[in-house]
Amino acid sequence: MIQIHPFSPEHASGVVDVILPIQQQEFEIPITLEGQPDLKDIPGFYQKGRGNFWVALDAGKVVGTIALLDIGNEQVALRKMFVAASHRGREHGAAARLLEGAVAWARAQGVRQIFLGTTAKFLAAHRFYEKNGFRQIAQEALPAAFPVMVVDTRFYALDCA
Repeated sequence: MIQIHPFSPEHASGVVDVILPIQQQEFEIPITLEGQPDLKDIPGFYQKGRGNFWVALDAGKVVGTIALLDIGNEQVALRKMFVAASHRGREHGAAARLLEGAVAWARAQGVRQIFLGTTAKFLAAHRFYEKNGFRQIAQEALPAAFPVMVVDTRFYALDCA
């Protein structure tokens, strides 16, 4: 049974073990742990203001991640949404539960909008976000504080109010 929990330091290596193989091997994105300093300080980067970071656990093992980064103006950036291949799909519900939890948190924190950037390669992610109420927007429509990543080519927004 998959459980969703806020990140705590004992999850650190499990988070890296889920995210890096998806980025590097599955999608062949040339990114390293060193290129993602946020993963080395999750509490200091994400768990402040209206932001947070959650993990999906199966029998205590990290199988998924999601984060909200507070970018000010009652807005957050959705980041680091990854689910291990072994736990994808409706039968596991990990992705849906991670996203539902993050959106519920955002609403409870008074967030007005959630923005995200993703790559053109993540076709299943595009369908997932659209199915969950996100609308595609132009990069120019992003708030100035949104941290565009080098690999981001497609952008989405969700109104929480």
